[in-house]
Amino acid sequence: MNLKYIKDLIFRIAFDKSDLLKKIWIKNTKFKKAPEIPWTPLNKPLKDCKIALITTAGIHHNFQEPFNMQDKNGDWSFRELGLEKKETFTITHDYYNKTDALKDINIVLPIDRVNELVNEKLIGSLNLYAYSFMGHILNEYIEQFINISAIEVAEKLKKQNVDIALLTPA
Repeated sequence: MNLKYIKDLIFRIAFDKSDLLKKIWIKNTKFKKAPEIPWTPLNKPLKDCKIALITTAGIHHNFQEPFNMQDKNGDWSFRELGLEKKETFTITHDYYNKTDALKDINIVLPIDRVNELVNEKLIGSLNLYAYSFMGHILNEYIEQFINISAIEVAEKLKKQNVDIALLTPA
């Protein structure tokens, strides 16, 4: 799995915003040209692949530190989510309506849907850990996100022998 590819995808998903926020963000942001995405071909059948879930929904376990909603530049950190403890999930994110997601986490982190595909033998397996970001990252935090958080998650996915990352924005 190409670490640069994962980092670039995580970066792109982290900036998915509502139309109003997107317009404000575009108006107040200095853009850099993004590098070409180095697509990595899938070299084995999907039924043999390990899938990891990555979200920008601001999910964390209730025993983990919440994402920082006080900093106007957002929070560039991530949370590693043990999927066997999904009953302890909560969401700290003020930039989308999370009412339904709190009732059914599958709306923003489709654990049960992917497990159904695993049970139907369409996908090999679901990684034991998912990764969550807050998806509101501005200014100097963008560099920290790209150069620290994205790389650390990509390295974890590689060590966990993940073949495919399914990215779910909120």
